[in-house]
Formats: sequence, structure tokens, C-alpha cells
Amino acid sequence: MNVGKPGIDYRLYLVTDRDLSCGRPLEKLVRQSAAAGVTAVQLREKNATTRQFIEQAFALRKASAELGLTFIINDRVDIALACRADGVHLGQSDMPCALARRIVGQDMIIGVSVSTVEEAVEAEAIGADYLGVGPLFATLTKPDALPATGLSVLRNIRRAVSVPLVGIGGITYKNGGEVIRAGADGVAVVSAIVSSADPEAAARALRAEIDEALRAAKS
Repeated sequence: MNVGKPGIDYRLYLVTDRDLSCGRPLEKLVRQSAAAGVTAVQLREKNATTRQFIEQAFALRKASAELGLTFIINDRVDIALACRADGVHLGQSDMPCALARRIVGQDMIIGVSVSTVEEAVEAEAIGADYLGVGPLFATLTKPDALPATGLSVLRNIRRAVSVPLVGIGGITYKNGGEVIRAGADGVAVVSAIVSSADPEAAARALRAEIDEALRAAKS
């Protein structure tokens, strides 16, 4: 069993991207996805103004609370604190995890993106509650994404750390089960849901693959 803050379900972790959402309101996408099995949502706003980010954060914080979802803010520790998000997710070029922990305290979740065993071990040692591992497969969602790591890196990281792992990067319902079988506790997706013509159906298909892989792992 992987160590993490109690009561947090990382199985199907939706990361938002308004530029890939086909003009649909993010709150509507989150509600549709939650109805089909999304368990956590991260608000990522790379091109919004701070005011826009804050307004969206408060709206999704309210919706996530109503839906019982874990709500994470990407990068912005200040906005996570302002809207009382459940957590903040940090990349390797964002605020260092140790500094973020001093600011947010022990109760807030901190996730850290990693792509190597060394990064994973360091992030766990300085207080990360979960790790986003990837990009596992080729992805067009982030133009500046690192080369795909493949599942072997995920397997090696699983052996090296005890915190929950969330695979990310190029994940769809076709390979989501593989990610779980390689040692992840959940999968994070962006375009597989937000760019889908039917986000609810896409989320449902992903959740079915994840749950099947988790059941098999326990049997």
C-alpha cells in the first residue's frame, strides 16, 4: 500500500486546459467528467491572467467541493492558498517543494512532476505527497514536454518511493490500464477528456480501464 494523505483518490486525475477544451466551460467539463468517474481535478492556467486564474479557481473549488473531488492548483501556491484548494502541483521549474511546504503547512497536498528516479527520491524526501510521473508516452498537450520516458521509468520509480504515483503524458483509455499495471496509483489526462467530443464517455472508458487494472493487481 502506498503512503499518502488519507482519503485522497488519484485514480482518474483530470488536468484542465482551456485552450484544448473546444470553447466549453471548464466547470461543465469537470461536472461531466466527475459523473463518469474522475476523482481529482487540477486547474492549470498557463495563459490566463492572475485575475482570470483566481476567478476560475474559486469557481472550480466550489464545484469540486460539491462533487467530492480533490482540487489541485497547478504551480500557483498563492492561488491555492487563496481559494483553499486541497493542494498544489509543482513542476521541476516551479517553486521548490521544500519552500512550498514551509508556506502551505502540512495539511495541504503537494504534488511534484518527475521524470527520473533521482527526481522522485528527492521529491519524496523533501515532502511531496504524490508524484506525477512522465511524460510516459508522446504528447502534444505541452509543447515544451520532455521526451517520453516509457513505462520502465515508472516501474523503477515505483520501486524507489512509497508515495502515490500518477502517470501522465499521452494517456488514453487504450493504455491507461498499462500505466496502472506498471505501478501507478492513478492516471492524469488532459486532452483525452477535455478535447473529446463526449468528455463523459471518455472519462467513463478511462475509469473502466483503470478499475479493471486495479482489480487485477489485487487478485
